[in-house]
Amino acid sequence: MSDYVPRWLRGGGHWMTVYCWGHVRHFPNLPAPEERLYDVAENTRVLAHCHWQAARAARPLLILLHGLEGSSTAHYMRGIADKAYRDGFNVIRLNQRNCGGTEHLADGLYHSGLTHDARVVLDDAVQRERISSVVVAGYSLGGNLALKLAGDFGDAAPAALRGVAAVSPVLDLEACVQALEGPANMVYQWNFVRGLKARMRRKHQCFPDRFPVDRLDSIRTVRQFDAAFTAPHFGFASAEDYYHRASALRVVDRIRVPALVITAEDDPFVPAGPFRRAELTGNPFVRLHITRHGGHCGFLERPSDGSDGYWAERQIVAFAKQVCA
Repeated sequence: MSDYVPRWLRGGGHWMTVYCWGHVRHFPNLPAPEERLYDVAENTRVLAHCHWQAARAARPLLILLHGLEGSSTAHYMRGIADKAYRDGFNVIRLNQRNCGGTEHLADGLYHSGLTHDARVVLDDAVQRERISSVVVAGYSLGGNLALKLAGDFGDAAPAALRGVAAVSPVLDLEACVQALEGPANMVYQWNFVRGLKARMRRKHQCFPDRFPVDRLDSIRTVRQFDAAFTAPHFGFASAEDYYHRASALRVVDRIRVPALVITAEDDPFVPAGPFRRAELTGNPFVRLHITRHGGHCGFLERPSDGSDGYWAERQIVAFAKQVCA
């Protein structure tokens, strides 16, 4: 991997996080995707945007997973897709359940450890498309999913799964939620809660009386939302039980495929401490990179040699090329 040198140091991790989240990017060379719906459970479909090479079965595949309240159109999803497609990869930008305007396609919700849908897409790529080399990569919540998927597989990972990659993964959900609850992260908490509440109101329009939306007005934090909706819907005993069982940290010691993990010391709400736990550092299959700077899902560097400056995206594609070679 190349070293990460931030484009600037002013403002620290907050500035990097907010700038990369809000900066508008364009990808004129990324071809229009094929939309595909995957049946992942009863009364549940997820939407994917697929970029296929001409001889798709002969090319490796990169499956991309977005973060909390994101979608397949997130800038990093398109940024990685643009770079990977130019390097000969098929790319699937997968929406979590209800994301990307698909509330009507699923009668349930999604959560931070729900790896089932990515597994369905992986299996479909192998069985229907005859693709023999696949890498799963995600940002934030999607990074947790990618790592947990590999950890859940353990020694039984499909032969086609060549590796997983995670940028700013919410590896320890309890630690991340606690960080969100700090005064310095009030704006992030508000933004996440606003999105979650708006999604539940759209769900109510599609599936009236299925969820207790009358409780939404009293919810102010992600923890309160998970206690009222996520945990009971999926059968967790509490929000804290959900955070424990859905965290990739619980299973990263079982990963048996190459795994790239990138996080930053100055990430506002993904603490670096859990990444130094022996479960992760002691696993020889994991390539861990903790940078001093980068914020949350930022990692912007100075553009050079045709690069657009999004360092972590370049590292994912380089990693995928290496493990699929």
